[in-house]
Amino acid sequence: PLELSSLFLPFFPTFPGYLTVSIEPLPPVVVGDAVTLKCNFKTDGKMREIVWYRVTDGGTIKQKIFTFDAMFSTNFSQMENYRKREDLVYQSTVRLPEVRISDNGPYECHVGIYDRATREKVVLASGNVFLNVMAPPTSISVLAADPPAPFSRYQAQNFTLVCVVSGGKPAPLVYFKRDGEPIEATPLPEPPAGASSWAPRNLLHRDLDDTKLPRSLAAEGELGMGNPFATADPPRGLAAERDAVTESIPETVVSREFPRWVHMAEPIYYFRHTHAPVSDGTVEARATLTWTLNPQIDNEALFSCEVKHPALSMPMQSEVTLVAPKGPKITMTPTRARVGDTVRILVQGFQNEVFPEPLFTWTRVGSRLLDGSAEHDGKELVLERVPAELNGSMYRCTAQNPLGSTDTHTRLIVFENPNIPRGPEDSNGSLPGHCGFRFVLALTLTVILELT
Repeated sequence: PLELSSLFLPFFPTFPGYLTVSIEPLPPVVVGDAVTLKCNFKTDGKMREIVWYRVTDGGTIKQKIFTFDAMFSTNFSQMENYRKREDLVYQSTVRLPEVRISDNGPYECHVGIYDRATREKVVLASGNVFLNVMAPPTSISVLAADPPAPFSRYQAQNFTLVCVVSGGKPAPLVYFKRDGEPIEATPLPEPPAGASSWAPRNLLHRDLDDTKLPRSLAAEGELGMGNPFATADPPRGLAAERDAVTESIPETVVSREFPRWVHMAEPIYYFRHTHAPVSDGTVEARATLTWTLNPQIDNEALFSCEVKHPALSMPMQSEVTLVAPKGPKITMTPTRARVGDTVRILVQGFQNEVFPEPLFTWTRVGSRLLDGSAEHDGKELVLERVPAELNGSMYRCTAQNPLGSTDTHTRLIVFENPNIPRGPEDSNGSLPGHCGFRFVLALTLTVILELT
């Protein structure tokens, strides 16, 4: 958008045919600011024209944005989309009332005069300036790098926070804090092209808690067995592979709480920063913070991501608190289920704010789920057309994130549905046949078992 006016800059005659043109340099400007491009020139000749160009595609394309023709005393803009907003301030001045990112780039001012000697030859001179348009970041968020997934409570594992900053130009400076204090992190190199993660490295060492296995026994190898939790998959992230073995404990006596890892030193953090250009001219910056998680000391730790940018008067920040899930709130619809209804059991929330997002696993105590599967992942469990045989069945929901896990149970009570006949009746209205008798018997047995 241009605002242009119809006043002349004064001429400064020196000697015949003299013409110099210069444009005043501009400091970086912020999106939305008003910008004035000033083209100063000195000449003793007769004015022919002034033309402003916007240079694009590395200088290969020059787009006219304003022309003043002294022969016809006319001026007009080639930017037709903004004709209604034109207002000529000076012949040698172009004003951008609300600068946008798309206005970023070089501009040129070309001035032409008639040669005093011939009155037919035109003398040309030009000046150029670069308009640097900055944009403050528009959004910032902190999230966990991995989607909800099982997190081993027997082995120290890595955890990664990702800070995503969008809408800024140029790329902002991103850094992390823990409980308000800046984190000193070891920088990691850029990942190779096409790689989604870096290879495991033996950078950290974590031992097991004494309550799980004496370290002296592990060192002497008295148990005489391999690591029962070793899998074909390599360890995630930067967590070190430990030589210690773990005690084989039946699942029925394993606590739902995560073990307390013994840290030999303070946590070691690793930092990576990347940025990618966006089609609108801005940059999306991503910063990752990786360390070996210790649920004992990291639970309820406050992590914040802060951004510094020349277009911001003060840092922008987003923060999260690492918290294990507690007290899941479960609802069941319909509240009074009848035979043949579709029952939905849903986790609506917790007694606390939980981060990162938990993994939800549903099981039926003592049996398989209605569809025959052993478990179901997701916040909601759907039971299609429940039969009377499910009356009194118990369902367990396990909510787990890297900081801990919790279980909650709910019992399904199925009532008789008067809209479903107990069995076929003949035309004389006789009693139900054998199929109806078996259905009544099943209901009776269910009630007896529930009472006992």
